Amino acid sequence: MLAVAGGKGGSGKTTTALGLAGALVERRRRPLVADCDLDAPNLHLRAGVPRDPGADASTPTAAVHESATVPGADVLPAGDADGDDLAAALDALPESRPVILDCPAGASEAAVRPLRAADACVVVATDTREGIEDAVKTAAMARAVGTPVRAVAVTRTASVPDGLADAAAADAVPIPDAATPLEARETAAAYATLADYAEPNT
Repeated sequence: MLAVAGGKGGSGKTTTALGLAGALVERRRRPLVADCDLDAPNLHLRAGVPRDPGADASTPTAAVHESATVPGADVLPAGDADGDDLAAALDALPESRPVILDCPAGASEAAVRPLRAADACVVVATDTREGIEDAVKTAAMARAVGTPVRAVAVTRTASVPDGLADAAAADAVPIPDAATPLEARETAAAYATLADYAEPNT
């Protein structure tokens, strides 16, 4: 189970989660991406699946939909789940396949909950001073709850900022800017590289 986390909203966490799922599909895996952002759930929109049923369903595994934008990847939307619903859904997800958690931004308990459940974490950042600072804080937060950081994905850039890997204590992977990042060849290559670092445990 891999958490895709970041302190800043709009940094590209949801797109990165789906991009990683696409890289796993290319490796003949069947990933499941779960929306853990209960306050601003948007995974269903990017993945092209219904909002409901979601993590609040009595049987969350029956609420999974195949993504229209990343065929071969399944998606569990947030639906109308609260924190208890999400915790129960995470416990019920299968261990026989890669699971990617699309985490909320920030450093609240809601942001920490999926990090605690995950086996590892990918931190998503933008190539700005604020974005880098947030990435370093998110990496520290993940480690504080015992979740190792496998890599930092820096979105919408062709290069990695100097010093980021040292500051975050994890390798950094640039994800190039693209109008359609889930379809572009250059971003697919970057997501494949990221998956080399961060392929979820099964």
